[in-house]
Amino acid sequence: MDAELHFDIPLSFAIPLVVVCLFLAAYLSAAETAITGASRPRMHRLALQGNPKAVIVNALLDRKDEAVSAVLLGNNVVNIFSASLSTAVLTALFGAAGVVYATLAIGVLIVIFAEVMPKTWALLRADRVALALAPSIMVTLTILGPMARGVAATSRFFLRLLNVRTDRTPDAEEQSDALRGAIELHGEGQTGDSAPAEKAMLRSVLDLGDRTVSDVMTHRGNVVLIDADQPTEAIVTQMLAAPYTRIPLYRGEADNVVGIMHAKDLFRAVEAAGGPKSVQIDSILTPPWFIPESTILFDQLEAFRARHEHFALVVDEYGALRGIVTLEDILEEIVGDIEDEHDAIRRGVVRRDDGSVVCRGDVPIRDLNREFGWGLPESIATTIAGLVLHEARRIPEVGQVYAFYGFRFEILKREGTRVAELRIVPPAAIQAGN
Repeated sequence: MDAELHFDIPLSFAIPLVVVCLFLAAYLSAAETAITGASRPRMHRLALQGNPKAVIVNALLDRKDEAVSAVLLGNNVVNIFSASLSTAVLTALFGAAGVVYATLAIGVLIVIFAEVMPKTWALLRADRVALALAPSIMVTLTILGPMARGVAATSRFFLRLLNVRTDRTPDAEEQSDALRGAIELHGEGQTGDSAPAEKAMLRSVLDLGDRTVSDVMTHRGNVVLIDADQPTEAIVTQMLAAPYTRIPLYRGEADNVVGIMHAKDLFRAVEAAGGPKSVQIDSILTPPWFIPESTILFDQLEAFRARHEHFALVVDEYGALRGIVTLEDILEEIVGDIEDEHDAIRRGVVRRDDGSVVCRGDVPIRDLNREFGWGLPESIATTIAGLVLHEARRIPEVGQVYAFYGFRFEILKREGTRVAELRIVPPAAIQAGN
C-alpha cells in the first residue's frame, strides 16, 4: 500500500518539481565554484572600498570549508531528490524500464544544466558570480550550517587519520609562491612592454627580503676615495672631476674613512671663505655611516628612510671597507637602471647585431638577467666576471672561451688579474651559428 502511495505522483506536479531541483542544483554548483575560485586579494580590496557584498564574500572565504560543505550538502540532497522523483514517476509510467529512462534523463540534465553550465559560468567569472550570490550563499550557510559543520568535522577527522593537514593557515613559502605565481600571470595576453616591466618590478620588490647590500653595492675597487690630508685645493679639484655629489674621505689608509664630503657643502664653504685655502675640511664632513655587508636590502631601505640619508659605507665582518651603497642602488633593484648623463658612459653593456653582448666584467649578473631575460645564476657571484672566475677555477687569459649554463664567454680584456671585458653569446645566438 505504501509503495502505491509512493509512486502515485501526478506528472504535472513531478515535472515542475524536477525543474526546481535542477535550478537549485545549478545555483549550488555555481556557488561552490565561485567561492572556491574567488580572489581573496580582490575581495579584500573591494571590501576596503566599501563594497558590502565583498565583505560577505570575505566572511564566506574565512569559513570556506564550512561554506563549501553546506553547498555540497544541499547540492547532493537536491540531486538525489530529483533523481528519486524522476525514477518514481517514470517507473510508474513504464515499469522496470523507467529506472533506465530516469537514469539517462536525469543524468544528462544534471550533468549539462546543473553541473557543467553553471560551473563553467562561475569559473570564468568567479569574482563577479561570488559577489552576486554572496548574500544567498550566506542564507544557505545559515540554514545548513549546523549539518555542514558536522559534515566538515567528520571530514577533518578522517583526513587527520590519513595525516593530512586540516588547518587553514598556509605556509609562508606557499604564500610567497602564490604571490609570485600571481605576478607571473600578470599581464598574460597583453601586448607591448608594460606587462614584462611591471612583472620585473613586482618580482624585485619581493626579492628585497632575500638579497643583501653586498649584491647591489658599488665595489671598493670602483669607489672614488679622497685623502683628507691633501691640500684643500686638491680636494676641490678632485670633487669637481668626480661625477658624484658624495665622496668618502680617508686618512692614512682607505679603510680609515673619516667622513663623507658633499659637493654642495664644500662649494658653499669655499664661496663663504673666499677661496679653498681657508676652508677647514673637517668642519664640513658628515659622519660616515657604516653598515655590514650582510644587511638585507629591505631593512636598509627602511633605514635610509628612517635616517633621511641616501649613502652608506659597507664593511665586512673585520671592519674592512667593501664598498658603498646608496638609495639609488636599492631603487634600481626595483625599477631597473636609472641612468643619468654620467651613468650612460660607465654602464658598459653593448649588444651586437649577431645577438652577442660585450660588457665590462663588473656588470652585475642581475642587470644582465633583467635586461636580456637571461637565467644566469645570481647566487654564485655578483658580477659577470665573478661568475666566469668561479666556473673557470683560474684567472683566464685574453682570448680564452668558456661555455657553461648554455652561454659562451670570451675574454676580451684583462687588467691585472681582473677580467675587464668579455663577450657573452646567449643560447639563441649560439643556435643561430654565432
